[in-house]
Amino acid sequence: MNLEQLRGFVEITRVGRFTLAADRLHLAQPSLSRQIAALEQDLGADLFTRGPGGATLTAAGECLLPWARRMLSDAASARRELDELAGVERGRVRLGATPTLCISLVAETLSDFHTRHPAIEIGLVEQGSRRLLDDLAAGELDIALVTASRPPDDGRFVLEPLLTEELVVIASARSALLSDERAIGLAEVAELPQIVFSSTYDLRAATDAAFDAAGLVPRVVVEGAEMDAVLRFVERGLGVAIVPAIVLLDRPGLRAVRLQTPALTRTISIARRTGVTPTAAGAAMRRAIITTATTLAARAEATMRLATG
Repeated sequence: MNLEQLRGFVEITRVGRFTLAADRLHLAQPSLSRQIAALEQDLGADLFTRGPGGATLTAAGECLLPWARRMLSDAASARRELDELAGVERGRVRLGATPTLCISLVAETLSDFHTRHPAIEIGLVEQGSRRLLDDLAAGELDIALVTASRPPDDGRFVLEPLLTEELVVIASARSALLSDERAIGLAEVAELPQIVFSSTYDLRAATDAAFDAAGLVPRVVVEGAEMDAVLRFVERGLGVAIVPAIVLLDRPGLRAVRLQTPALTRTISIARRTGVTPTAAGAAMRRAIITTATTLAARAEATMRLATG
């Protein structure tokens, strides 16, 4: 068993076809097939069932997959740590974050981080919190920014609470939808035309739960949008949206009001795998995230104070 065989095995499980996997790995398809055949012979078990619909994992393949991912991740970590013996200026960080954080906290963090550490390669994955934790557990991420205050009760993760974000109601600065409100109740928000996020967003689940708990049905005019689209639709006056206050920074085309009690908040945490020592580059990224989050949180609070008098 070698890393090239495992890399080919994992890529086939990812894309479902030998030909496509070979193309992505820049291999000839017969070469990849020989690698897998040698791996199967070494293990004494078939790993895939081949058919017209592609390659599907056998029971043996399902058993091998998490181990293969972990071995590839450990090998990559070993290479990074050896590279970093020369200092933090080298290496690679694999960062995961939710979509709403990618346009605010992550964008600001990476801008500063790249300026300070231009030789460090950054890999970014944008997913919901649950998918990010799955990727983290599989060794495909070094750090994940998730919307949770406590880790799952399985001991696989360490969560470090970073900040608590206030959720606010936004409208176009030119719109009369929020008029001169300084705060608004959830029942009033439900009566306004709303732009709501894709069902894959953690933020969508949180707002849906708040409306359900209050026995309210929001008046939705656009559903299923991504964060960038939500902000643009609101700027154009299509409706209002409930978003983290931090996304308002440097967006003069939007205005916001706070929600009346009970306010809605969410906790952002830095997640990592239990028992895994961060590389020097990973530790530098964590420090950069914490510094940027502190700065942005203070700016967001100042912006809301100005907006609400």
